[in-house]
Formats: sequence, structure tokens, C-alpha cells
Amino acid sequence: MLDTAQFKDRLLGRKHELYRLLHRIESDLEATPNPDAEERATERENDEVLEEIGNTGLGELAAIDAALNRIEAGTFGICPKCGQPISPARLAAVPHAALCEECIKR
Repeated sequence: MLDTAQFKDRLLGRKHELYRLLHRIESDLEATPNPDAEERATERENDEVLEEIGNTGLGELAAIDAALNRIEAGTFGICPKCGQPISPARLAAVPHAALCEECIKR
């Protein structure tokens, strides 16, 4: 039997980290541009990287929320595709994993 309380704590901790990261990214993206043209070009490149990191973070937040919903529903750790348990090793590595190893390969 999975210790869902432990996974819930890990997921909530990661969610908090992501919110802090996304807030810093948002602040950086809203910063006043540098008046120097060369510096602005570099800042634009950096902004693209920050936006990609932000998008990845938003995707992870969605996966975390879905995992928290599965905990509340009592379906956490069960693959919705095949109905088999998701291995504890997979959940330890990726606590918000929705699919088992076999279904992720398909």
C-alpha cells in the first residue's frame, strides 16, 4: 500500500517551489528593458529561455494538481490506461506520474 500522505507532502512541496520559480520568472520578464541595443538582444534571448522554463513549470503544475486529485479520489498509483499499479520506483522518481512504465512505452 502506498503512503499517499508522503506523496502528497512531496507534491505540495514541489508545487510551492514551482510557484516561487514562476513568480521570479514573471518578475524577470516584466523588468524594464535595458536601453542598450546589444543588451536588449541578449535579454530577449534570455526571455525566451525563461518563457520555456515557465511553460515547462506550468505543465508540471498541472501534472501535480492531477496527482493531488488522484490522491483525493483514491486512484493515486493506479495507471488509468491498464488499471495496474504504478511501480513505487517510478512514483519515487516522478511522484506526479500518471501512467505505468508499460503504458508510457506504448
